[in-house]
Amino acid sequence: MNVLCNNKKSSFKYSFIKKIEAGLVLSGWEVKSLKDGNGQISESYISITKDEIFLCNAHIKIVNMKNTSSNQNPTCKRKLLLNRKEINMLKGQVSQKGLTIVPIRLYSKKGIIKIEIALAKGKKLYDKRQDEKNKDWKRQKDRLSKIS
Repeated sequence: MNVLCNNKKSSFKYSFIKKIEAGLVLSGWEVKSLKDGNGQISESYISITKDEIFLCNAHIKIVNMKNTSSNQNPTCKRKLLLNRKEINMLKGQVSQKGLTIVPIRLYSKKGIIKIEIALAKGKKLYDKRQDEKNKDWKRQKDRLSKIS
């Protein structure tokens, strides 16, 4: 698995409930640009419209090619490929429980570009502080175990 881009802010802002792997509908220049490392999903989000799930506001840098007959928009909506059962589950969780769907990372798996999305709940300020304390304590514990 080759990670192409991460969303580091997502783990700080949200606590993940369930992670799902999905495919992406991309054109040729988008695949080429992502494999070169020119993708960014830090400001992107997932939207559900008419029983379809889309990745919105993900920025993929335009690659200069000689044959540019297609329309190249770096921040257009990109459709996610999921089963009907998964789509219905996500749609129900978002509408009933008020959860969000967050993109976590883009990666290539056996030459195919996939996206990992998560059903997430927003963290409160005290949750973020507690996570920071736990991280610091774990770091100190590792240091102490290396010394002894």
